[in-house]
Amino acid sequence: MADDDRLPSDDKISSSDRGIAFDFSSAAMNQLILRAAGEGIYGVNADGKTTFVNPAAARMLGWNAEELVGHDMHSIVHHTRPDGSHYPEHDCPIYAAFRDGAVHQVDNEVFWRQDGSSFWVAYTSTPIRDRGVVVGAVIVFRDITQRREADEKLRAAHEEVDRLRERLELENAYLQEEIRIGGNHHGIVGRSPAIQKVLRQVELVAPTDATVLITGESGTGKELIARAIHDASKRSRRPLIRINCATIPRELFESEFFGYAKGAFEGAVRDGVGRFELADGGTLFLDEVADMPLELQGKLLRVLEENNFERVGEERTRTVDVRVIAATHRDLKQEVRRGRFREDLYFRLDVFPIESVPLRERRDDIPLLAAHFVQGQARKLRRGELKLTEGDVRRLMQYDWPGNVRELENVIERAAILARHARLRIDLPAARPATMAAQSPADRLLTDDERRERDRTNILAALQSCGGKVFGRSGAAELLDVKPTTLASRIKALGITIEKPRDKGRSAAGR
Repeated sequence: MADDDRLPSDDKISSSDRGIAFDFSSAAMNQLILRAAGEGIYGVNADGKTTFVNPAAARMLGWNAEELVGHDMHSIVHHTRPDGSHYPEHDCPIYAAFRDGAVHQVDNEVFWRQDGSSFWVAYTSTPIRDRGVVVGAVIVFRDITQRREADEKLRAAHEEVDRLRERLELENAYLQEEIRIGGNHHGIVGRSPAIQKVLRQVELVAPTDATVLITGESGTGKELIARAIHDASKRSRRPLIRINCATIPRELFESEFFGYAKGAFEGAVRDGVGRFELADGGTLFLDEVADMPLELQGKLLRVLEENNFERVGEERTRTVDVRVIAATHRDLKQEVRRGRFREDLYFRLDVFPIESVPLRERRDDIPLLAAHFVQGQARKLRRGELKLTEGDVRRLMQYDWPGNVRELENVIERAAILARHARLRIDLPAARPATMAAQSPADRLLTDDERRERDRTNILAALQSCGGKVFGRSGAAELLDVKPTTLASRIKALGITIEKPRDKGRSAAGR
């Protein structure tokens, strides 16, 4: 450096010279700092006109400093909010600094470049005072676009994790509820023509995606049929989600079906996943569909036809792949005539109807069902054996079963709890007279084939109850109160094949 370019040392300048040198070096240093700063810095006077712009600000904004100095900065780079709406000058926090004399910090707005693009900024607008009077402001800003994008990705990832966790939790809750309600009853027990017809229908419709409408009295096993269809379908790897339309409050129907967005209503502190989303790729079982509010039926119809829906409080359209199986104990045709159910929805649900017949119309299945329930109660109560005698079976077959299979299961459970010395105590309501007992003697006469079939069913139930054992303690002969040799002769005469017990973890009975 040349001698005249160097600053004089302190011992060679006067006090006045020191003042001049200090002022000069401060201005130069300020310029160096402004040029070196990585953050954008510019100043505005009390009229909002730009007084200076550092290189970083000019680079980020895409303007030359000369093009900005002396012009209204707000109208050039800060005229529009992030959503594209106009940003009035009187609302600008930058200008507010020299109007109210306060420091303003903002981190959720955008600046606009010369090419018309925008970028997210965080800035501080600090008032400048001259002798106590605010004469302008200095603004320091930085580009936070990458930070916001990273934050947005992180937020989206957290939301996705929350959504998946909630979905898994809900699916697990549903599965646990199904296990609690269904126990081991994942199959259909019965040999009657009515049950065989249902099983044939299940085999036909399960491989398709057709909507199924299951009708029948309460307790006949409609949900069991729905599960059998799902388990035999290509959707069996995904959950079967059940929703009982009779138990959901009217005001919660839509959010239960389709979910809701955060803030959609009081208490919605986070997004909620609806049953349709939970069933995506699987099956949605609409139990007691006739109890669905009329105003929601149109939205259900739309999902069935278009596979699209919106969450409550959200405009985004979501797409799902869901098979719907509906069930009801009511006559939907009559509900349509009464104006309580949409006709177009009825036809959309009634693509493949299945009737679940009442237990009184398939009495031949009662011994098998009873034996199955006895085995289940023995395992549940951890009892080695429970005896179901021929007299017990006779009483069960004579009862009218207004509650159907569900009532039979409850009767067996109560009998198992009351059992003494492994002997069941069948307690049937006296107020429910047996249909068969109320018939005339002529009505109860059986043909030889009917008698043979009854005996065959009774023996099969006894064999199932004792695991195929004929002779000895707790064998079928003891349960039926006949000699073992007599029972063996009957078994041979009826052509019954004794099978050794197998693991039937998924076998079950209708409800």
